[in-house]
Amino acid sequence: MIAVIKTGGKQYKISPNQEIEVEKLSANEGDKIVFDEVLLISDDKGVKIGAPVIAGAKVEGVILKQDRAEKVIVQKYKSKKRYHVKRGHRQHFSLVKIEAIK
Repeated sequence: MIAVIKTGGKQYKISPNQEIEVEKLSANEGDKIVFDEVLLISDDKGVKIGAPVIAGAKVEGVILKQDRAEKVIVQKYKSKKRYHVKRGHRQHFSLVKIEAIK
């Protein structure tokens, strides 16, 4: 069974017992979370496609970890002008384990 959910402005293809990294969720580690925006569900019975979401469908998961991603270095440089800027950024994310697709 697979599903496509929408969270944090992005879409994720998921299946039960899968761990995914999503944009930071406002919950603590160990908390159960429910994703209501389910766009597609596919199982042995067939495929259900939402318009835009499937009514009554939900995906349950648990937050395993709140962390920050690897650092991304951003550099600006202008030749012959002695101008250069170097900055780093670490994006926050939540590691979620999918428990059930309903």
